[in-house]
Amino acid sequence: MISQEHPFHKKKKISLSVVFISFISLSMLLTMIIALVSSTETQKESLINNTLELNYSTAQQMSQTMDTLFESMSSSLRNVSRTLVQDDGLLSNTELANNLNLVRSSSSSFNSIMAVDEKGQIRAVSPETVGGVGGYISSEQALHALDSKKPFISEVYTTPRTKRRIILVTEPVFDTKGNYRGMIGGTIYLENKNILNDIFGSQVKKDRSTYFYIVDSRGLIVYHPDKARIGKDLSQVSVVHQLNNDREGKQQYTNLSGVDLLAGYTKISSTDWGLVVVSPAQTIYNQLYRHVKLMLFYMALPLLILLLVVIWSAYRIVTPFILLANLVQRFDQGNTEIPEMRAHWNREADLLTRTVLGALRNIHRQNEQLSHEAKTDTLTGLANRRVFEDTLNSWTEQDISFAVLVLDIDRFKAVNDTYGHQAGDAVLKHVADILQEHIASPDLSVRFGGEEFVILLKNKNSALAFQTAEQVRLAVEGTAVSTQLQVTISVGIALFPQHATNPSELFHLADNAMYQAKTEGRNRTVVIQNPQS
Repeated sequence: MISQEHPFHKKKKISLSVVFISFISLSMLLTMIIALVSSTETQKESLINNTLELNYSTAQQMSQTMDTLFESMSSSLRNVSRTLVQDDGLLSNTELANNLNLVRSSSSSFNSIMAVDEKGQIRAVSPETVGGVGGYISSEQALHALDSKKPFISEVYTTPRTKRRIILVTEPVFDTKGNYRGMIGGTIYLENKNILNDIFGSQVKKDRSTYFYIVDSRGLIVYHPDKARIGKDLSQVSVVHQLNNDREGKQQYTNLSGVDLLAGYTKISSTDWGLVVVSPAQTIYNQLYRHVKLMLFYMALPLLILLLVVIWSAYRIVTPFILLANLVQRFDQGNTEIPEMRAHWNREADLLTRTVLGALRNIHRQNEQLSHEAKTDTLTGLANRRVFEDTLNSWTEQDISFAVLVLDIDRFKAVNDTYGHQAGDAVLKHVADILQEHIASPDLSVRFGGEEFVILLKNKNSALAFQTAEQVRLAVEGTAVSTQLQVTISVGIALFPQHATNPSELFHLADNAMYQAKTEGRNRTVVIQNPQS
């Protein structure tokens, strides 16, 4: 007899060794990539170094500008302080206010100016809308400035009364006899239009990518183009940490928002603050991107042809392995449907496909058999205790109303003792057959253990549950196991959620009702009446 050849064997398979031909094209592609990467890295390093050097130089120039600005502010306040006193102390409040208004109108250095006597009382402010005249300074920074009796530039702080973030610049006031009479203080409102915005706002590069910020000695932002950032703590940023250690220089770092930046940084000697000029590294990458595009433009056509050839070859080779991987993954996720797959031109892929499909089909058959055995009582064919517990918990979690019926064969031990265990098994099968006859999906009948059975009735009220229980009980009572053997059952009923909402408690109540039925004479059905007892 001539054996018929399997269809899989009719087509000649191509060995996987032919795949190595594609490595020739791949080597050409890698050569071009290496040349492109080498050129890009060289230009990238050059651009980064130039940007870092430029930012450091800019930071030094702007630091000098800041020193000049604060020296100008202090000098202005120092000159005004001499006009605020007379022989025996400060001028009157009115005269002080007039002098402060004159200073503010002639200079935009400060958002507000105040005159404070040696006791800390605010004698005058400009503009008057700021308020507080007659009150006493209370901020830690202002009190320190008053007590020091020296020129002072504060850190960033929030005023107790107006809740503004400010910088305070002060100069002591001495009368003609050299007695300390208080101080004059100018404030810069960091979150409002101020002298820093006026001078440094125009320093931002035209492309708006390069900017600078200033931090105080604690690392808090004093100036930033984004006013929402003012007052934020940058002490953990690497360049600010360097500034706090009295170091200056340039470096590439990542800020707290995860943005890669190129920074030049230096100290502002007059205030012990730090100034940082930064450019996003993305600007460098954008230039490199344009460089790469230009190079690729000239290589596009030959590269495209080569890539199409490589991709086509690779796709033809790897397709069966991708399909097998997806199939195994779906199988692992529970989708056990195994499709028919065509024979493949590659010999190794074709052999692997047939082997894997055969193995998956065997696993599927074994899993189905094990699953059935794991959920079924081997003697009666009913669902087992595990299925009961899963269903009970599931219905409870979904808040589905249902009834639990616990059935127990009356005097079952006597049956085993009198007729033997084979008769006992026959009784269990007999009761199970009656349950299968009377209980259908979505309801569930279970052999719970020993001579005990359980029924779960979905969406049944007390009356329907009692009616079903009686039908089963009467069927058991009315049919004999054999000519010499007839049994009865006792049934207990509890309902969810009327009697209990906890699965364990619900089963316990139904079990108690079943024992109550036995106590009352057996061969009867009892619905639990008082769950609290």
